[in-house]
Amino acid sequence: MIDRRQLALTALALAASGATGVRAATGVRPRPLIIAHRGASGDRPEHTLTAYRLAIAQGADFIEPDLVLSRDGHFVCRHENEISGTTDVAARPGFADRKTTKVIEGETLTGWFTEDFTLAELKTLRCRERLPQIRPANTAYDGQDPIPTFEEVIALARAESRRTGRTIGLYPEMKHPRHFARIGLSMEPRLADRLRVHGLGGASAAVFIQCFEVGPLKAISQLVETPRIQLISDEGGPADLPKVRYSEMTGASGLKAISAYAQGIGPEKGLVVPNDGARLLPPTRLVPMAHAMGLKVHPWTVRKENYFLPTGLQAPTQGSEAERMQAQGQVGVMFRALLDAGVDGLFTDDPGKGVQVRKRWMAAG
Repeated sequence: MIDRRQLALTALALAASGATGVRAATGVRPRPLIIAHRGASGDRPEHTLTAYRLAIAQGADFIEPDLVLSRDGHFVCRHENEISGTTDVAARPGFADRKTTKVIEGETLTGWFTEDFTLAELKTLRCRERLPQIRPANTAYDGQDPIPTFEEVIALARAESRRTGRTIGLYPEMKHPRHFARIGLSMEPRLADRLRVHGLGGASAAVFIQCFEVGPLKAISQLVETPRIQLISDEGGPADLPKVRYSEMTGASGLKAISAYAQGIGPEKGLVVPNDGARLLPPTRLVPMAHAMGLKVHPWTVRKENYFLPTGLQAPTQGSEAERMQAQGQVGVMFRALLDAGVDGLFTDDPGKGVQVRKRWMAAG
């Protein structure tokens, strides 16, 4: 008898490792991965265990924790190391003296930074919605969750894998590694150590390590075999390579260079399916070019609200400007366009919708 559960687990592990020929190896048709961007962050405050749990319940294949460091060297999950927008730190009188101004990757920021707090101090804070003007319903969950550690997210993924009978992958992003290295908190050896401790340092681990910088991905490739993804924005360039533009990295020579240290790319979605502000345009050649170099393609980030969609996909509304931004548009069209472009997975704040669209898309194919 065919062990379908084991086939599914094997297929996911092969997809994570960047292996090709998954269908031939397992008899299971490969499916593009649905990656929960910071959890189900369209429905709950991002980077909370509540958001990660909901994403798993909605069927996400991978959950994405952005990683920053505490003063005592522990990984915590926050979108940025400046945390005034995602926690209640500004309302804590005992931490008022920690407010400061720093320059992070050329940007001057004033607020509270994780590297100025111990893990124990960070654990006293509570998370809140980062985009209340777009997702006001999420503010009902403000104050309920503490900041999760990477260790807690690993434990959650493992517990939910056992409970659901399917592998829940992890997709950690190293945030501002150059900044942390400058203050004596190098990310790469710490992350490699955590992955090895949990048996996730091999090439077949259901994990992708992602970063916008190049050097950290190269460095960690010397420490673990865990698959790596080079993130690519539609403007600017890697913070650690000021003379390099991301646009150069999406050409044939740039993709070839990436293939020497990574198993895939995570491009901004407009680099795969562009739009003219009103409608989606035909896909670019990025996906087939990357595939020719043996690279997976996982674009970011699909979101359901009008604010994030071209005008032609926005839901009509007669309400205020705030209501117009918050309304949910035709996000299924965006999902399908990326799937039709041949991506191997995609990031979304709304994994439940992504799973539904993928199911219909696969049935139609």
